[in-house]
Amino acid sequence: MSNLNVAIIGSPDYSKELGKIGTISDITFFNLKKEEVTVTILEPSRYPEKLSSLFYAISMAQKAVLVVDEINSQFGESVLMLNCAGLSNGILILRNYITPEQVAPLIKDTVVGGYELFEDDRMQLREHLLDEAAKIEEKPPTATTPPGAMPIDHSFPVKGIGTVALGCVVNGVIRRHDNLHVLPTKHMALIRSIQKHDADADIAYPGDRIGFALKGVEAEDLERGYVLSKDPALTSSSTIHGRADLIKYWPSALKEGMVLYIGHWMQFLPAKVAYVNNAGDWHRPELTLKTEKELVYPPGARAVLHYLEGGKLRVVGTIIIE
Repeated sequence: MSNLNVAIIGSPDYSKELGKIGTISDITFFNLKKEEVTVTILEPSRYPEKLSSLFYAISMAQKAVLVVDEINSQFGESVLMLNCAGLSNGILILRNYITPEQVAPLIKDTVVGGYELFEDDRMQLREHLLDEAAKIEEKPPTATTPPGAMPIDHSFPVKGIGTVALGCVVNGVIRRHDNLHVLPTKHMALIRSIQKHDADADIAYPGDRIGFALKGVEAEDLERGYVLSKDPALTSSSTIHGRADLIKYWPSALKEGMVLYIGHWMQFLPAKVAYVNNAGDWHRPELTLKTEKELVYPPGARAVLHYLEGGKLRVVGTIIIE
């Protein structure tokens, strides 16, 4: 069963005619299925009020559908977020008589500039997404296949089953009966069972939207952003150091004491700027950030920086974590 995760942004409730509604929180999930092919649609249902809602939906996605009802600050912020996340696989749908010529200068030199222009036809879009999902190959794991990681987006207790964690596998594979670390904590969790779109499975592959029934950990021990994995390469730290790359529109150099928010996978954490070196080009500063909770990441991870006090400009740029 192959799955494609798609973020649909720009027009609230656009997905209602595309799939069956699932989990609802600051992200609303819709499920589209045709035989053994599935599409998981994510809408940032608390955006623009909560910038994290937009980040989470884009962070989990393998493809984006940007629906443009109006050229406004939310459109610009969405383009910046998509570009910082590096989500280059996408579709652009223009409505309300907006023309490609109007948006072209606004998306130039961003990933959105390479998006496929699509008609506002949800039936055609539904079939297109299913066709793309069907092309995804789930290659059987080998001895060299790395262990997978699943950032948790929701968790809860289920009577008769125990603790259930939901999320999307970001790399490698995870098998039923794997004993996983619950990062950044010291807890361990045994996978009792795996479900993909209500069907039992033995293995979870990259991109799979899954539910794990867990043994050895309680639901109250889990939080959004915790990562289930046995990959020894994963690191967790409350001190983040690396080279940032600020968007070209950012108005001034970052300063020590500023509170940014760092987004990586399903983590969106306040991060105080403890050290900044603006020598050379202040758009590419060397940063050290301090977070209250530990951030979980692989070596060389790319994270997105946000500034919630920035008014209409809240996306700062990216940082490559050393």
